[in-house]
Amino acid sequence: MGMLQTADYARHVFEAYADLHRSPRDIEEAVSVRVRRQELLYRGGKRFHVVLWEAALRARLCPPTVMAAQLDRLSGVIGLDTVILGIVPFEAALNLPPANGFWLYDERLVIAEDWHAEIWLDDPASVALYRRVWESLNRAAVHGPAAQRVIARCRQALDT
Repeated sequence: MGMLQTADYARHVFEAYADLHRSPRDIEEAVSVRVRRQELLYRGGKRFHVVLWEAALRARLCPPTVMAAQLDRLSGVIGLDTVILGIVPFEAALNLPPANGFWLYDERLVIAEDWHAEIWLDDPASVALYRRVWESLNRAAVHGPAAQRVIARCRQALDT
């Protein structure tokens, strides 16, 4: 979800990982780079297909005000010509269990995340496997107005 994160939300994520790894990081520089990368969302020529678990929208990694702004940001990208946002709601029927996050770059590269590393995979068999995983998750996801409703539910849950 990095391309869709607000600066404040990204800051909390980077701080959590810096604490986990017990390593000093230039968090402000990392936040700045992440936010600058988002300019790609507003240029033509590329499309970003993003699928998120509803659990990611409910995890309290940051104060409620920061999470509310993050949820508003996600609502705001629905409808952009360059972004297709899908959300796998809790009630979705799944063909696969939840697992690690990953990014699929066309048909050439997968970057999978683990607690300690990013794993870059470019062999055709691995890329094809992750493509099938992505397609399964995307079929379970809701899009457009239905995704807006999931985000609204998560936003409302912040007030309880």
